[in-house]
Amino acid sequence: MADVLESGGTGASSVGGVGSVDWQKRCVALEMQLLRFRLQAGKIRELLAEKMQELEQRVTESDQRAESAEKQVHVMEEKLKSANIQPSESENLLYRRYQELTNQVQEKDAVIKRLEVQLEKQILVRAQEAKTIEEKAAKIKDWVTFKLREVIKSQMCVQYGCHHCLKYPCFQMYGEKKLQDVYLVLNTYNTYIWKQQPPEAHFRNTGPGSDSDCPCDLLTLAPPGVSMSSISSESDYAIPPDAYSLDSDYSEPEHKVQRTSSYSCESLREPEMLEKSGYLLKMGSQIKAWKRRWFILRNGEILYYKSPSDVIRKPQGQMELNSSCRIARGEGAQTFQLITEKKTFYLTADSPNILEEWIRVLQNILNVQASSPVTVENTATKPTVRGWLTKVKHGHSKLVWCSLVGKVFYYFRNQDDKLPLGQLRMREAVVEEVDRSCDSDEDYEAGGRGFLSSHCTLVVHPREQSPNYLLIGTKQEKDTWLYHLTVAAGSSASFKVGTEYEQLVGNLLDVEGDPDSALWRSEALCFSKEGLRWPLTTLPSEALQTEALKLFKSCQLFINVLVESPSIDYHVSLAQNALQVCLTHPELQNEMYCQLIKQTNQRTPHNYSLTQCWQLLSVCVALFLPQQHFLWYLRQYLQLHADPRSEVGKYVVYCQRSVERTLQNGEREAKPSRMEILSILLRNPYHHSLPFSIPVHFMNNTYQVVGFDGSTTVEEFLNTLNQRVGMRKPHLSGFALFTDDPSGKDLEHCLQPSVKICDVISKWEQALKELHPGKYEGTRIVRLTYKSRLCFRAQAKGETERERLLLAYQVNDEVHQGHFPVNKELALEVAALMAQVEHGDLDRRAPSPSSPSSSSSPQLKTQQILLQALERFYPKRYKQDCNMDQLRDLSDRLATKWSVLRGCSASECVRIYLTVARKWPLFGAKLFSAKPVPPSCVEQSQVWLAVNEEGLCVLDQTMHLLATYSYQSVITFGGCRDDLMVVVSQNKEQGGGKKSVEKLVFAMAKPKILELTLLMASYINYWTPSLPAAQHHSPGPCSPLGPCGAGTGKTWDVDSRHFPSMTYTTKGPTLL
Repeated sequence: MADVLESGGTGASSVGGVGSVDWQKRCVALEMQLLRFRLQAGKIRELLAEKMQELEQRVTESDQRAESAEKQVHVMEEKLKSANIQPSESENLLYRRYQELTNQVQEKDAVIKRLEVQLEKQILVRAQEAKTIEEKAAKIKDWVTFKLREVIKSQMCVQYGCHHCLKYPCFQMYGEKKLQDVYLVLNTYNTYIWKQQPPEAHFRNTGPGSDSDCPCDLLTLAPPGVSMSSISSESDYAIPPDAYSLDSDYSEPEHKVQRTSSYSCESLREPEMLEKSGYLLKMGSQIKAWKRRWFILRNGEILYYKSPSDVIRKPQGQMELNSSCRIARGEGAQTFQLITEKKTFYLTADSPNILEEWIRVLQNILNVQASSPVTVENTATKPTVRGWLTKVKHGHSKLVWCSLVGKVFYYFRNQDDKLPLGQLRMREAVVEEVDRSCDSDEDYEAGGRGFLSSHCTLVVHPREQSPNYLLIGTKQEKDTWLYHLTVAAGSSASFKVGTEYEQLVGNLLDVEGDPDSALWRSEALCFSKEGLRWPLTTLPSEALQTEALKLFKSCQLFINVLVESPSIDYHVSLAQNALQVCLTHPELQNEMYCQLIKQTNQRTPHNYSLTQCWQLLSVCVALFLPQQHFLWYLRQYLQLHADPRSEVGKYVVYCQRSVERTLQNGEREAKPSRMEILSILLRNPYHHSLPFSIPVHFMNNTYQVVGFDGSTTVEEFLNTLNQRVGMRKPHLSGFALFTDDPSGKDLEHCLQPSVKICDVISKWEQALKELHPGKYEGTRIVRLTYKSRLCFRAQAKGETERERLLLAYQVNDEVHQGHFPVNKELALEVAALMAQVEHGDLDRRAPSPSSPSSSSSPQLKTQQILLQALERFYPKRYKQDCNMDQLRDLSDRLATKWSVLRGCSASECVRIYLTVARKWPLFGAKLFSAKPVPPSCVEQSQVWLAVNEEGLCVLDQTMHLLATYSYQSVITFGGCRDDLMVVVSQNKEQGGGKKSVEKLVFAMAKPKILELTLLMASYINYWTPSLPAAQHHSPGPCSPLGPCGAGTGKTWDVDSRHFPSMTYTTKGPTLL
């Protein structure tokens, strides 16, 4: 069907003057398509016949089994009579068997009847589908025939000497000879036989008073099924029955549905194309030469590649389009300039026509962005309601993804699109339901999407715009859209829409929440001992309405069961499950708040149920907030009940603080953790500005307890931590916050600044439960570690003493693990330095001959300290094969070097330690063990991969440098199947010239692939924001990085994609 429609659409455009079309081939293709449809209908009939035979066979078999069962019963009865046996237990058993067989026969008869009903329904459905297919094929044929008749019209102009019609596009396109060929084709296929009828039969109104003497102006060209009024009248439109939209990704045809109002034809325009792809010549930014690149325009940005086959790889560049961009034509007929905020791109098309197409599409994009400068995803407000609707305007329908954000109605082609197709300003718009009770189903069957008169229709009429009609499938969806659109338009008071609860909230809004208003004491808004029979808010489906009632029961259990130590986990589970439902179904969030407010309004004070209801509300406000005027209602309600003098009033004050914090930092992603709920239940959060706290561990085995609330982000958490321990901000120090892995493996996960601490804890707890189902007792909590992640030499100047101390311990941990190159002698010296930092001066008092027993205890203690220092600060690989005598010798040598440091302060030892460590060129690099995968340019069987601020280095097992790849030379990198792949570009000769592309593949563990990939991306992204304008405050050298795109400022978007996710079955990230 798509091929036929595309060919039909191409033919129609060709008649308009684009190029010649072989109508004979087109008609043959159409006949072949009709034949294909008839074959499909025949197959359907064959399938139905086979199904009928199968069902009849089943019925026959069932009858046979029933007859055999009856025969057996009769035989048994005859045997009993002939034996003249009195009724006994065996007879009773036979009688029960007979009843069972009779019941089975009845059940089989019921199954047969049900199958027969299903078969009849299937026959009707298949027949309707076949009928629809044939109708569509007929409409397509009629439409093509109509276009062909237009060609005959231009031929008539030639035959009858209509000179002013010689400018007709068909004549200019085909010429007289071509039109004669088309005329012969039409006669051959008997689609329009001019010669079989007299010419007068094809004319009308040719008298002397007619306005035109041209017979072609008076020709009746209406194909079967299309009225003349739909062609000639300005109040209607002649549209191909299955015409496709011009949007390339939208595969459903646009349909003409029943008109509910009349508009001017001037407002009917073709849909604006917002996507395009094709080859263009691009002027290089460094080498001024034209390069042929494949460009893709989608979602408001342009990506360009070397060829179409490279679209699965990282693009060679990107052009961000916004309202500040401009398009300027160049000097040549095929050249234009795309001027963005950062640079100007010079582009050349292959032909003037292609140039005009690109300029038109780019201009459409800029016009849409000018009218909607902020996309929906960039706004802080989440959608109030969203879903698939059929939008109708000017008689055309289109299935679009709709989203109501604040007071703006956006509609998109696809659910994941960032750039909307358009928007409607809802402020002061008129929203009404269209009465379609007088319509018949025949008006909607032609649409092909199942529109019937039972579907609901809403009309949205914004100010100074044409009306838009929304076709909605169910009554629940219609009620939801009608309510929220009416509220967004500000006309909910004049139109009684929504539930009784929603109408009362709207009335309170009209009186500006007057505390003395009797509305606050309305029965629908106040606590009632009776359960809910219907949801308090308008919900778009019956399933959500049922879920809302289940939500009410869960809240009732949480509120009415007293919180005690044995049942504390029961309350935790109830709260987590209820709030997870609200996070999964955002439509229930308003419902949740309305239920909790209703349970607390006018309830008996000094009641544990009232307190526990406010506790549940305290947990809820940190996760999400209600939408539209329900948020206003919540804030007004909290303001009325806030009272620091009562226990309940303190919870209300805490809820007020949490609402403001949630508005400031946004909503949460995960359900509340066990720790969070227990903190709310066991102590009143009003008494603590930061109600939760957790220890943060450092590399020197110390920790710092830090407080936070339900909306605290990692960035805010680290600001508090840095102030307490005396450290710089993370972007200056390179430190980051890590969590351990719930599996207990030696893995760490870096947390991004925008992530919320409570979400991290909740996801960690959930991952632990999934890994250990049934064994989770709440005894183990997440471990947070603060240590260095990115190391820059230029940042060492501003280090604080605390940073140097923690960095020294972290480097020593690398030395201990064998990830830092030190020989045995240097290892003893640095171990002595760290021992002096950890324990201070070594006490080595010599034993006195008079009291050897009294001195044995200090000596034993000193020996234990030396062994502890060796265990903690000396490399494991140097002492793993040592016997007791060798360990004793090592202890004596360590004691000698340690004694030399007597009187040296901890800060001085740290300074010496870091001075020595920084002499290694790769100081601060993170090392990963890897195995090169052949074929490889690295001949070693096992290597180290070192990632630092300059690039990726390959080291041998002794940590000698084998190769260095700067970030400028890295084309792409990331996980490739079970390996790490890095593609680099290097000059073949030292003096420059052509570059060669080299692919490096290393076998590594998947978690390490993930860690290395993200670390490389972080180093690249660290410098990207300072290009090119922010170089003056960069802490180190800043040059354009190759992987980021020359001058484009494009970062590697991987950091926020994986953390703090705790999934273990997924593959590592790939940037390929």
